[in-house]
Amino acid sequence: MLSVEGLTKRFGTLVANDAVDLVITPGEIHALLGENGAGKSTFVKMLFGSLRPDAGIIRWEGQPVSIHTPAEARALGIGMVFQHFSLFEALTAGENIALAFEGGGTGHGAIGQKAREVSETYGLPIDPDALVGELSVGERQRIEIVRCLMQDPKLIILDEPTSVLTPQEAEKLFETLERLKGEGRSVLYISHRLDEVRRLCDRATVLRHGKVVTHCTPSEETASSLAAMMVGEEVEGFSRTASSNHASARAVLRLNGLSLPAASPFAVPLKNVDLTVPAGMVIGIAGVAGNGQGELFEAVSGEVLQNDAGMVAIDGTDAGQMDIEGRRALGAAFVPEERLGHGAAPAMPLTDNLFLSRHGTDSGSFTGTLGNILKGKLKTVAAHISATMDVRKGAPDPHASALSGGNLQKFLVGRELDREPLLIVVNQPTWGVDAGAAARIRGALAEVARRGGAVLAISQDLDELFEIADAIAVMHHGRMSKPIPIEDATREKIGLLMGGADPDHTELDEVQI
Repeated sequence: MLSVEGLTKRFGTLVANDAVDLVITPGEIHALLGENGAGKSTFVKMLFGSLRPDAGIIRWEGQPVSIHTPAEARALGIGMVFQHFSLFEALTAGENIALAFEGGGTGHGAIGQKAREVSETYGLPIDPDALVGELSVGERQRIEIVRCLMQDPKLIILDEPTSVLTPQEAEKLFETLERLKGEGRSVLYISHRLDEVRRLCDRATVLRHGKVVTHCTPSEETASSLAAMMVGEEVEGFSRTASSNHASARAVLRLNGLSLPAASPFAVPLKNVDLTVPAGMVIGIAGVAGNGQGELFEAVSGEVLQNDAGMVAIDGTDAGQMDIEGRRALGAAFVPEERLGHGAAPAMPLTDNLFLSRHGTDSGSFTGTLGNILKGKLKTVAAHISATMDVRKGAPDPHASALSGGNLQKFLVGRELDREPLLIVVNQPTWGVDAGAAARIRGALAEVARRGGAVLAISQDLDELFEIADAIAVMHHGRMSKPIPIEDATREKIGLLMGGADPDHTELDEVQI
């Protein structure tokens, strides 16, 4: 169906793709593997017409083609779901889907109805009338997938499709992909979740530093051997060290009856949330996307203030009416789930993004006596963060949008940890991050707890929470369960709470899914 010969792309002196060869046959799910910055996103953007190759040939169904725009790619039968969403936040889900079709959105009502039907068929429910700007990341991912499926593609490129899906949603997606494969369609599948690659993919191409290093059959490999192919050496995984009993430790973060009305018809109200995060502990927050996790992060970070200052306390100080800078001054740090646009300004260099996040608390470190910005100091600190977190970049101070998703995530986490915060609140810590980078981020978060700080980690990845957390609480419809110590937690128990089981049910251990 698709063959690529010698595909090359350069950005200045950086060779992002170096003579890449790849073949995809009809009815095949083909994995494209590589660590962050290996050139995967650059490669698929050339297939989809978002970038132009500098050299090489793309053959579609045996014929050489030049793909200048995504519209031309879609006309051939190539569809793509990007890791970073390409949705207009001010439009509804249905309007965003309609814009991908001929006519620029004509007849969007009928298309919206069709989208609802497709979403229900594939078990990826969306509301065509919902404003995208008010949806969770998981819900936005569903829109992208449904929009792609509605274009009836022969080849679907999926870039980290399960990174924001629940296990149940991922299972539905796998069923959909198997059905599409049975129809003779093909999938180019990018994922850092190597166990799902082994389960789902027929063949794999592995990139390292822009070059193809090997082709393999994932089912014949282990997750460790695949990771080693990607990085060129064995990956040292993160190993959680069980915390001591911190029942008597001081509360670094305390939520006292935190309640907030829904900010919009599509938002989730918070309902009497109580939580204590003691010093020296990592508390994980699980839940299906859209159950109030985003609202919780906004309330804790100070993006949304509380009427009662005592609803949020940081290290004993009532902070409910403090803004983000006020809470950072108390020793808190925050990493939101959406990297571009929320965690970082895409069109600004890393140094400027660093200054924007630190000027309110560390202005003396980065400004001179006349108020001038000390660019040299910013570059030194940004370089230190990049070195500490192994951020791969093609220029000393690139724009945030120029980094791959995983590398930008490492920079954002490192930017916050560089302050040595007493408390860090992070939403989706390793979304779309490769195995080596995930281990680095998780180890860095654990280090905050080891030195006496506290971590609140909101994640849809249960494997991640079981790996890093000392206790897990679950959000459902804006309510939060009591944290379950990790030694007492099971996936069945957490899954029941995610599905809405009564958190005070005395026989929860005996209930079967």
